[in-house]
Amino acid sequence: MALYEHVMIARQDLSNAQAEALIEHFGTVLADNGGKLMDSEYWGVKTMAYKINKNRKGHYAFLRTDAPASAVQEMERLMRLHDDVMRVLTVKVDAHAEGPSIQMQKRDERSDRRR
Repeated sequence: MALYEHVMIARQDLSNAQAEALIEHFGTVLADNGGKLMDSEYWGVKTMAYKINKNRKGHYAFLRTDAPASAVQEMERLMRLHDDVMRVLTVKVDAHAEGPSIQMQKRDERSDRRR
């Protein structure tokens, strides 16, 4: 199986609980197709650089998965068909980074920033 990272943007008019339920739903889709959701992070509501479907903001979520390609394709297909999901980005990685993603780290903990 291969390692993947997914970023999903959901509509801004969803509640936080509904956005987190979407993460769980797509995790079960992966599990049903032989994959595994390693880690998930809910990044919250963020302002986008440009409007998508007349929305200026969206709920961002980050998923780390270990799944075969067929399971990832099925999950992406269902994400694209889901009315609440606006955008999905999937990247195949060699290894998952340890700890929280850069979005979840405090500014003080980021070592690679300019001084």
